[in-house]
Amino acid sequence: MMKKLFLFTILALAITFAKAQTQADEQNLQKAAEWVASLNLGDAAKETRVKTVIAEHLTAVRNWHNAHPAATVPAGINPVTGTKLSDLDREIIADSAMPNSVHTALMDGLKKDLTTEQLEAVLDKYTIGKVQFTINGYKSIVPDLTEKEEATILGFMKQAREQAVDYKNMKQISAIFEIYKTKSEQYLNNNGRNWRTMYSDYTKKIKAEKAAKEKAKQ
Repeated sequence: MMKKLFLFTILALAITFAKAQTQADEQNLQKAAEWVASLNLGDAAKETRVKTVIAEHLTAVRNWHNAHPAATVPAGINPVTGTKLSDLDREIIADSAMPNSVHTALMDGLKKDLTTEQLEAVLDKYTIGKVQFTINGYKSIVPDLTEKEEATILGFMKQAREQAVDYKNMKQISAIFEIYKTKSEQYLNNNGRNWRTMYSDYTKKIKAEKAAKEKAKQ
């Protein structure tokens, strides 16, 4: 009796897992379809190919992430800062070990059917438009940002975007962007800027504007 109960439980768990996987696969396919529809390609065959490439990538990223939780990375310290690795650090380390072939399949598949602008639009979907959002932030903090500075920072952000698409959730994606934001701020510092001072001046300005609006309401 106990053996039958055990087998029944195992079977029930297997069915539940299979249903969850199927549902997750369908969600990835739906997301891919929505992203491709926004491109207005006007070519059914091309749309199908691009949708398949994206859905397969989303599924591969999810499967790797689920199979390699943070616990698979030993607790330790960040060798650069000396601070203890956080769960997010360990998640990123585990997910960064995903085979490069997954990323290559996505990029090569997109390049076959999309223009550079369309490909970038897809990558923006993955990262909810963080490239432009971040660039706008730098322009606000550094109002006299030069064309060269903007182009360099944009290059960093595009690197962040392409790397970030291989991560499962927005916390991880934001962490990848932070790496390149640090590079951008170091670049500004190395070229005669003082990032800390500029950021401090910007926050003071925002607080002053907010206080003025609140006072005007009274």
